[in-house]
Amino acid sequence: MISKTAGSATAAHKHIRTATLDVAYEESGNPGGTPVLLMHGWPYDPRCYDDVVPRLVAAGCRVIVPYLRGFGATRFLSDATPRSGQQAALGNDLRELLDALGIERATLAGYDWGGRAACIVAALWPERVRGLVTGNGYNIQNIAASVKPVAPEQEHRFWYQYYFHTERGRAGLEQNRRALCRYIWQIWSPDWTFDDATYENSAVSFDNPDFVAVTIQSYRHRFGYAAGDPALEPIEQRLAAQPAIAVPTIVLHGASSGTQPPAGSQPHARQFAGPYQRRVLPKIGHNLPQEAPHVVADAVLELARAN
Repeated sequence: MISKTAGSATAAHKHIRTATLDVAYEESGNPGGTPVLLMHGWPYDPRCYDDVVPRLVAAGCRVIVPYLRGFGATRFLSDATPRSGQQAALGNDLRELLDALGIERATLAGYDWGGRAACIVAALWPERVRGLVTGNGYNIQNIAASVKPVAPEQEHRFWYQYYFHTERGRAGLEQNRRALCRYIWQIWSPDWTFDDATYENSAVSFDNPDFVAVTIQSYRHRFGYAAGDPALEPIEQRLAAQPAIAVPTIVLHGASSGTQPPAGSQPHARQFAGPYQRRVLPKIGHNLPQEAPHVVADAVLELARAN
């Protein structure tokens, strides 16, 4: 079932139900065009793609930008469903959204949580994916290896994850979500200057009643500190094998990203078994589509037209 509600200043929200969610999404372009799904990260929302969408629409694409679980107007259908942000949930949500929309194959693009969802679908259900644009490389988590320390400078970049492992961190996110998420934007994209209006246009999506619960579960689960949704365990078991991605892929890595330096994604090449390109973007941080919209749009179109 698809319905419409009032949305942002740029597009109306549509809603469609999957097995678990009432998914809010924005759709633009030719309904019969090449399908493209653009997946936002944490803590961002579909506004990050506002300058990407017009370029794809002009090329004849059907462009869909969903709000992830815990963001914006997306809601759980049942109070009994675990408020999980684990990787299997994100990937399964995307697969079920494709099913609900009747899309057999699509070009997927995403970064952060959205890039994880896109990588998972590309790895586990490659028949659904024409091509993949992913920020910072192979985003499928190796949970078994999460107990192994990494270089101190990278551990420092994970401070927010360790913060969320504590109840103090949960309370901090609940009480200070606007300030905390804005600080994340700043330190993850140090060369990007954004104004208050740009931030607030996205920050309203963090008022979702499940934002905190989904966020906390996500950052605890990936280190083995929170149980996953039992219904998703078969998918987690498949992801534990670190499956290769065989669909045509372009990796975009911002040279200024505050989450991981470009060298961090270089070894990921071994996880891609199909056509693969990696591009490092100077002076660009973590929020790739908002900082480099033309680069992201061009990469999507390159794969959409070739496949």
